[in-house]
Amino acid sequence: MAATASSYSITMRLYTAPDHGVVGTVATELAEAGGIVTAIDVAESSHDRLVVDVTCSAGDEEHSKQLADVVRGIAGVEVHKVSDRTFLLHLGGKIEVTSKVPLKTRDDLSMAYTPGVGRVSMAIHENPEDVTRLTVKGNSVAVVTDGSAVLGLGNIGPGAALPVMEGKAALFKKFANIDAWPICLATQDTDEIVKAVEMIAPGFGGINLEDIAAPRCFEIEARLRDSLDIPVFHDDQHGTAIVVLAALTNALRVVEKNIADIRIVVAGGGAAGSAIVSLLLAGGAEDVVVWDREGLLCGDSEDLSPAKLDLARRTNPNSRRGGLKEGLDGADVFIGVSGPGVLDPEWIKSMAEGSIVFALANPDPEVDPAEAAKHATIVASGRSDYPNQINNVLAFPGVFRGLLDARADEVTTEMLLRAAEAIAHVVTDDELHPSFIIPSVFHPDVPKAVAAAISGKPRD
Repeated sequence: MAATASSYSITMRLYTAPDHGVVGTVATELAEAGGIVTAIDVAESSHDRLVVDVTCSAGDEEHSKQLADVVRGIAGVEVHKVSDRTFLLHLGGKIEVTSKVPLKTRDDLSMAYTPGVGRVSMAIHENPEDVTRLTVKGNSVAVVTDGSAVLGLGNIGPGAALPVMEGKAALFKKFANIDAWPICLATQDTDEIVKAVEMIAPGFGGINLEDIAAPRCFEIEARLRDSLDIPVFHDDQHGTAIVVLAALTNALRVVEKNIADIRIVVAGGGAAGSAIVSLLLAGGAEDVVVWDREGLLCGDSEDLSPAKLDLARRTNPNSRRGGLKEGLDGADVFIGVSGPGVLDPEWIKSMAEGSIVFALANPDPEVDPAEAAKHATIVASGRSDYPNQINNVLAFPGVFRGLLDARADEVTTEMLLRAAEAIAHVVTDDELHPSFIIPSVFHPDVPKAVAAAISGKPRD
């Protein structure tokens, strides 16, 4: 297996004979086994031995173990320790709280804490609207989960979800200078989740719902939007939808098609699929068909859940029936937010000329992007090791930056459409290409453009 990403990178501490030729043998053997050596550091050198740290990228966890075994089989080499660099990065957590003000003297303390802080508290009591100006509330977001639908890992619980929520908080800070706080709830009861968020809401300027399973997430979001006076955003739904629409906008620019004239097949009728469909329809799409485990969803079906029935009644205007293969026949676009391997690459041949395939299931997409590229004009995925990565980090930092700057109390569909357009137009006409339909997550203009689109304020 070939190495793909640093998320499966390991560092091996080796004891070797005092022969630098052995180090070259290690690098050669690892390369032949499909690893990518990214660093070789001699930590200690003596007449008796070398202590060498070898950092190597693997394809997955099993491949990393195989690479370590390869090195163990080299004469004159002892593998003293193998460290997974991803786990090392997470030791002690990824975020921390720091003070923005000096706390070095008695004078500092008297203003930041008692007695001076009491005056500020009374000022807020007398003028409640000042809380966003005089506290962290004006720049803070709660990242809330119940751990029921974490990444592609499923219902792994709130404790196991915490590393993901920490990562989300770190991204908020990095890309939008927003202070975000992981809130992992020890309940999956809808009423209890709603009540818990309502109770903590006074300390936050916005709520980011994350990794909560459908259909429970729909009701939770709707109820919180009704009860709270701060914006509530479900990133798995609306963040994904924004970036998908942005990427599709540019993909259609490449193949010279209009969104109103194409047929789109969406695989997956859960939270992300439902939000994508809603935003596509709001953005001008007229022929969208949804496929899920029941087949192509039709409005007259009797075996659908209420959420999927509602989705079916808003889509599939020509009442197409059958499986995913039948749905793709003559379609212009495939958007997958379902599961691994559901799309046979051979089926792409039946799609319309200039076909577009977005295989977004993580960590394993609906179809191998390399295989899809043999038949489709444009291919995108959620993976960082292929072109056209559709990543929510393009949306949510700028969305909340704009919401907080505008002191908004809700998220509207019009805001989502403007955010998608802003992301799309960061890619200039000169840059636009089948392998470049979406900007890099590190493009400095993206969060600024999205924030301006959300808030209606000019970009800095």
